[in-house]
Amino acid sequence: ALAFSLATPSHAAGPLLADGTPVAISAARIERFQRGSDATRFGKLTFLGGLDLTATNREIGGLSGLIVLDGGSEMLAVTDNALWVSARIRQSPEGAPLGLSDVRFAPMRDAKGVELRKTSSSDTEAVTLGRNRGKLELFVATERNNRILRFAWPLTKGASPMISGVETPKGVRALRGNKGLEALSAAPDNGPLGGALVAIAERGESQAHNLPGFIIGGPRAGSFEIERSDNYDATDAAFLPGGDLLLLERRFNLRDWVGMRLRRFAAADVKPGAVLKGTIVMEAGPSHQIDNMEGLAVHQDGQGRTILTLLSDDNRSLLQRSLLLRFRLDD
Repeated sequence: ALAFSLATPSHAAGPLLADGTPVAISAARIERFQRGSDATRFGKLTFLGGLDLTATNREIGGLSGLIVLDGGSEMLAVTDNALWVSARIRQSPEGAPLGLSDVRFAPMRDAKGVELRKTSSSDTEAVTLGRNRGKLELFVATERNNRILRFAWPLTKGASPMISGVETPKGVRALRGNKGLEALSAAPDNGPLGGALVAIAERGESQAHNLPGFIIGGPRAGSFEIERSDNYDATDAAFLPGGDLLLLERRFNLRDWVGMRLRRFAAADVKPGAVLKGTIVMEAGPSHQIDNMEGLAVHQDGQGRTILTLLSDDNRSLLQRSLLLRFRLDD
């Protein structure tokens, strides 16, 4: 069994994706989260600001998973067609994103060096940074074939091949092809999960079923469920500094149009056999600056404040947007 632990979100081994392809991105600032309102408080979150991103190369659309590094000034994302995307984030002292620079992308590669987008593992949906037996590594979840892949850290060269797959429970491999693994996060090492990976499926067997969750490694390895409600599906997850789990959810249908929700689950409640309901941290709808929200990252700034960064997947459609949003969690 692999032993995982939450990683310190920083690195000092040179720029990410040094061999990646540079790409120009324009970033229009979003100063109001709710259209027509100056409100900054939404549930337990304070809106800091956001960016509406437009890239000159449509290949780097479809941003689906995210980690944030160096106090919020750097990001590494994955796209849903197996690309790495890195960027520097220019930010205000409060953490509001002001723009992106040094944006690069590179194709992910399997253990033989073949581009993942040419394999059955092309649908990459989530990324997290954790420790495997004391060593920092990147872990990427893929949908359709429902796998978790290991990559070396730091990712200074995008051409670096993956190390291997992660052994997962049978329940992971039995997930639906197009509603499979969507969320992945490494738990804190000093919490009840002992640094395990937590993976959550987008949806269960049907809309009436709960969301399947899996604890991989650690002292509480096993499966659990998250109560599905209000037509929301899981898209990403991240652990808070105190050990609680945050789940990002989205919905899109003709009745509700577009929606986003964040739910919080107490660290002690995430265990095998549990059916989790959690508490709603924030919910947003068509009147807010959201799209197909799929990426979630958590970091602490220099003052110890907990900052959430959310990212949307535009599906490479001219009708959708790539948004990067920042909130402060006020506990």
